[in-house]
Amino acid sequence: MITGFEKIVEERIRQAQKKGEFDNLPGSGKPLKFEDDCHIMEELRLAYKILKNADCIPPEIELKKEINHMEDLLLKMDDTAEKYRSKKKLNFLIMKLNSLRNTSITHEIPQRYVSDLIEHIGPNP
Repeated sequence: MITGFEKIVEERIRQAQKKGEFDNLPGSGKPLKFEDDCHIMEELRLAYKILKNADCIPPEIELKKEINHMEDLLLKMDDTAEKYRSKKKLNFLIMKLNSLRNTSITHEIPQRYVSDLIEHIGPNP
């Protein structure tokens, strides 16, 4: 049994076909590309697909991009004061990312001052 709404939709589709509105669409005649989303929980697949189609990036991924950008900038810096300010910002971003994640502390990203401290102190005797 077709409802009134479905009849309206079907009629509009037929009218659009007659006008040629479906001709020469992008990807016409090419096979469909199906994404492998088996690693995503079934109840989240639709939501993730909607977010992806809207070019919406999760906050965690956005922070990771910003952290990578800050690390690239730090490699190119020579000024010590500027480097210090940038490392503070980088450590803040890492702390923010770690707080967004709901995981064990063993899976957190370490802040970046630890390697500098070890380098400054020197190797163990």
